[in-house]
Amino acid sequence: MRKYLAEGIGTFAIVFCGTGAIIINEQTGGIVGHMGISLTFGLIVMLMINCFGSVSGAHFNPAVSLALAANKKLKQSDLILYILSQLIGAIAASAMLSGLFPNNTLLGATLPAVSDGQSFCIEYIITFLLMLVILRVAKTKPEWKWMTSLSIGSMIALAALFAGPICGASMNPARSIGPALISGNLDHIWLYIAGPILGALSALGIEKLLDKTST
Repeated sequence: MRKYLAEGIGTFAIVFCGTGAIIINEQTGGIVGHMGISLTFGLIVMLMINCFGSVSGAHFNPAVSLALAANKKLKQSDLILYILSQLIGAIAASAMLSGLFPNNTLLGATLPAVSDGQSFCIEYIITFLLMLVILRVAKTKPEWKWMTSLSIGSMIALAALFAGPICGASMNPARSIGPALISGNLDHIWLYIAGPILGALSALGIEKLLDKTST
């Protein structure tokens, strides 16, 4: 149960702080700013990896868990409970934010500013890059393990910085499902589920190719 609790709390923290930054930015007339929102997402992911990495592996993302299960780095018996824990954490965070800010209609939901096709492609690419970073830094030598959380958090902050205004830069189905369910904004949710999952799974093929090339 320790693993599932860690996944739930970590995902709760990411959605609460990340989408909370979006909500507070709206409530305060833009004081947090786009850069502040991007940094909030990157920093909270980095901190949660440091906090729970040794307990659950610090996935906090159904797309990451699915890709690691496909790569035989996560037991199939754990997969469903990992994803369930992540979804519960995300939904709980959005429900709490809804209670704190009842007049906010979006609750930080990811919505495309362009066509669904464009947003899908961007979500696919940035999740592919995120998963590639996760897979590569996992091979870091023990003395450089502190770089793992920094690299992953930086990738998330970077993607949010340039892609956030266009597609929301979710890269995480749980992060999108939580606010979408609680706010009722479900029209585009499919692309924030399919794009990240396909992007994460695609990174596995490149990682295997890189491993073969390096041997």
